[in-house]
Amino acid sequence: MITLETRTNYDQRHGGPFDRGAADSWYSRPRNPHFYAGDTGTSERIDEQQMYAEEIQAYLAGYQWNEQFGGKKDYS
Repeated sequence: MITLETRTNYDQRHGGPFDRGAADSWYSRPRNPHFYAGDTGTSERIDEQQMYAEEIQAYLAGYQWNEQFGGKKDYS
C-alpha cells in the first residue's frame, strides 16, 4: 500500500516516473509506464520497454498514490 510518506521516497521531478504515473491517474488515463529524460513533452520520452524495474515501480507507485490520495481532473 502506498502511503503519504512513501511519496517522498521517489524522485518528484516533473517528467519523472512517479510524476508521470500520478499524472496519468489524475487525467484518468490507463497505466502506461513511461517518463521523460528531461522536461515533460520537450525531451525524450522513455517507454516501458526502455525502463529499469525501479523506474516502472516508481511510475506504478505514482499512479497508485494519486488513485489513493489524489484527485481526478473534472472535464465538465
